[in-house]
Amino acid sequence: MAEGNNWMPPRPCEAYQAEWKLCRSAWNFLHHYYVHGELPTCDQWLRDLTSCRDWEERHSTEAQRSLCESERARVQAAQKNTLVWALRQSPPADWHLPLLQEKNE
Repeated sequence: MAEGNNWMPPRPCEAYQAEWKLCRSAWNFLHHYYVHGELPTCDQWLRDLTSCRDWEERHSTEAQRSLCESERARVQAAQKNTLVWALRQSPPADWHLPLLQEKNE
């Protein structure tokens, strides 16, 4: 974490506001409920927006720490997702052969 007034938030405050508005939208409520079976929680986006504005107005070290921790947690959560398919190191040996066709055409 950088010290002093040279530090800038990871995103502009407008980005946090846009994410918070998107999170609270009717489309997102329906989509999140359909996919996850629960309503989305938008509290973190609101906390990030509040911290960002607090940093812009007062250069609060608490706001700086909060934003850094939030972004770090967001990056770690994104990296936790595992791949569904195993990636190949090389193509299969028979990749150039024609595909098998159904016998009952």
